[in-house]
Amino acid sequence: MSDSDDEPITLSAHALAALTEFNAERDEHRARFDRLQAEAEANAPLSMEAFTEDWNESQFWYSDETARTLAMELLRGATSKTTIGVVSAPSVFVALRNILRTQEESERPRLVLLEHDERFGVFPEFVFYDFQQPLNLPAELKGTMDRIICDPPFLSEDCQTKAALTVRWLGKTTATQHPSPRLIVCTGERMEKLVSRLYQSLTVRTTTFEPKHARGLSNEFYCYANFESPVWTWQ
Repeated sequence: MSDSDDEPITLSAHALAALTEFNAERDEHRARFDRLQAEAEANAPLSMEAFTEDWNESQFWYSDETARTLAMELLRGATSKTTIGVVSAPSVFVALRNILRTQEESERPRLVLLEHDERFGVFPEFVFYDFQQPLNLPAELKGTMDRIICDPPFLSEDCQTKAALTVRWLGKTTATQHPSPRLIVCTGERMEKLVSRLYQSLTVRTTTFEPKHARGLSNEFYCYANFESPVWTWQ
């Protein structure tokens, strides 16, 4: 072994700067995660601005007004015995949490967030969800949801079909074994015929409500539901 083998490894100035930047970003990410987790645990009001959209993951957050409107429809008539499932719609989940934070914990409905983005693991209601494995979920969730909102991340038949499998699996059943959750599906206009077919047994129809996104969206977006409300009627 030569003397040079014992010499410490040194980095070039460029590599050292890159490593410093990486470590700073990692530390900031950890600090931001810790702050979010502390706010979630403290039941503090939250904003989706804390979660940057990732367009590669097809993340497009609703406007605050849309998120709150959808959240209020999920909560209409809900009680502490109600379970609300939020599938791939984290901005609605945050709106639900913000609305419910002023209520006594014993009076709140149960929330479950099914989401692929693990940043939302700061919330105790988070359950990791990959639409490619639509039924790979905790067994205790099957047939437990009274209210469900689903916003499949991609405008493809494969994604929409697998998300519908998840919704039907989650939905609470009646004594006659027919799924009957109150259901909202938000997705593109071009998915209309497919949505009607996938959720035919749940009597889902196109509504007059038009969801808006915080940073806009080039695709025309529809809200589908199996119930009418003061906010929307069926088309």
